[in-house]
Amino acid sequence: MELRQLQYFVAVAEEANFTRAAARLHLAQPGVSAQVRQLERELGQPLLDRSGRSVTLTEVGAAVLPYARAALAAVEGVRETVAEFTGLLRGQVTLGLVSGADAVREAEAVSLLADFHDAHPQVDIALTEDSSERMLAALQCGELDLALLGTADAEPPPGLAFQIVVDQPLVAAVAPDDPLLADADGGRIPLTALRGLPLISLPRGTGSRAALERVCADAGFRPRIAFEAAAPKLLAGLAARGLGVAVVPAGAAAGAGGLRTLEFRGARPRGRIALAWRADGPAGPAARALLERLRGALGTAPRPGDRTAAET
Repeated sequence: MELRQLQYFVAVAEEANFTRAAARLHLAQPGVSAQVRQLERELGQPLLDRSGRSVTLTEVGAAVLPYARAALAAVEGVRETVAEFTGLLRGQVTLGLVSGADAVREAEAVSLLADFHDAHPQVDIALTEDSSERMLAALQCGELDLALLGTADAEPPPGLAFQIVVDQPLVAAVAPDDPLLADADGGRIPLTALRGLPLISLPRGTGSRAALERVCADAGFRPRIAFEAAAPKLLAGLAARGLGVAVVPAGAAAGAGGLRTLEFRGARPRGRIALAWRADGPAGPAARALLERLRGALGTAPRPGDRTAAET
């Protein structure tokens, strides 16, 4: 068994296709296929099912995959540790960004990544954009080192750590002639005022959507989602055209032409963005260094009820 065979097997498993795996590895497809078949012969079991339109893992392959990833990670860890002793940070960091993340924080993160790469050119940074739910799962199984993701909860699930970098109340954003404004009392409405109305929301899998669905369920109804999109500013634009009530973080509604915003009385859902990582820390020194840089630069959002320095 050779490390390259494990590398090829992992690539095919993740791409679900030999041709894409070969392109990712910058190799010819027949060579990748031959090495994976050699690995299967040595193990005495098929690892991949090639009978469908896409390549899938067999039961044995699914069981072997975590060990193959761990073996490759261990080898990379050896290289990174030696490089660390020589003062050269190298390796790869995988970072996830949620669709519809706070634009300011996203811009800050991109700027930080550029600065980090300038300081450590031997570190490759792989960026992926996905839903928060899938990124949480990817963090837990080791496919991601770090992620900026939306969360309905201030505390992380078991095995992960959070630093909340954005924490804003969700508000109802409506056009100036929306009938909902007549029901507002001091700029606030009960959450139940949304019952049956066409709502405009971030997609399933985002923290803001999860927070909206949770508080609606607690209030005894299911939200009627008429439009959904990954960009909060787009949601605000749809609301400004009178297509429904946008439920978005307060900052996303600011500056949208003609929009009126209403806060919720009682249960107040919040839109949070968290920097997330495994509780035992990222595996490699490069990921640990990037985490330290991001934590220091992005800071921690004040929790609801905290008083700012200007208020004390």
